[in-house]
Amino acid sequence: MLTEFIAIHREQLIARTREKVSRRRSPLPTELELSSGVPLFLDQLVNVLASASASATEVMARSAGVHGAALLDRGYTIAQVVHDYGDICQAITELAEQIDAPITTDEFQVLNLCLDNAIAEAVTEFARRRDQSLSTGETGRSGAFAHELRNKIAAAQIGFLAIKNGRAPSNGSVAAVVTRSLHGMIGLIDRALIEVRVASGSAQRERIVLGRLVQEAEIEGSLEAGLHGVSLSVSPVPGHIEVEADPQILGGVIAGLLQGAFRYTKPGGRVLLSVSVSVDQVELAIHDECGGLLPGEEQSLTRALQLRDKSDEGLGRGLLVVRNGIEACGGALRVRDVPGRGCVFSILLPIRPT
Repeated sequence: MLTEFIAIHREQLIARTREKVSRRRSPLPTELELSSGVPLFLDQLVNVLASASASATEVMARSAGVHGAALLDRGYTIAQVVHDYGDICQAITELAEQIDAPITTDEFQVLNLCLDNAIAEAVTEFARRRDQSLSTGETGRSGAFAHELRNKIAAAQIGFLAIKNGRAPSNGSVAAVVTRSLHGMIGLIDRALIEVRVASGSAQRERIVLGRLVQEAEIEGSLEAGLHGVSLSVSPVPGHIEVEADPQILGGVIAGLLQGAFRYTKPGGRVLLSVSVSVDQVELAIHDECGGLLPGEEQSLTRALQLRDKSDEGLGRGLLVVRNGIEACGGALRVRDVPGRGCVFSILLPIRPT
């Protein structure tokens, strides 16, 4: 069995992996990487394979995330994390083939699944911690945007290289990290476009067929919803409704609110985009299933939405940009809590008279 094989040949596998790491030209290995990084992951792998259950791979993914955070604290790069995991897998495979060890195809599949999850979680945690460390600094808006974008590009690039080099499958957890990073880039660019158009006063309102805009949001949103393990439902747009707004701003605003709803909705939950029309106003409401706000949070959000500058009351920078974008289109943003279920973010826009 694979677990017995690793236990018996543990020191040989560590030596093989260290040799691979030491010969690596890029990224350059470090002494800490050789001394503690290699044995740590191998021990994790033995524990997972010994239990041989789906929940065990989840345990390994979480511990890999902790490992990724520790590596960031110690100055490791994402590339080192990915290469180390891949080198260990390669050492196991090569030694097993060399001595003709009795390892089954199913066990190799479990090994590959563990590696895929570990790389994905480590890369995700690394990027999250890097974003967090940057957000605590005094970086200007343009600098913060550049850093956020660079982090997402780096995560996508490292994940793509892991897939390209055969260290991860093209349809596994690492591939999902790449896809999420690409969607994150789109979200950052949408937010930046809104900020630029609002700040420069270059918002250009024009007649928009609401049904067409909602349809585009549904197509793009459904792809991202799947990445978060949630579903998206969109109610039909009643009649031939038209509004007057900047299409780039309004499209970016809807996408930003949907992204937030996907992020905070619990896995298996549903996000709803509903459209309702009154005599002179249309409401686009995005309902999430985050579980509802904590006591006092709704009032904090309401107060924060009234601020004209940055908020220190828990309102994210993204939501402030959304509010400003909606107002540039002649509309308003409202937030409502549904206790025990979720939140509703509503875009209120005047209907363009026919």
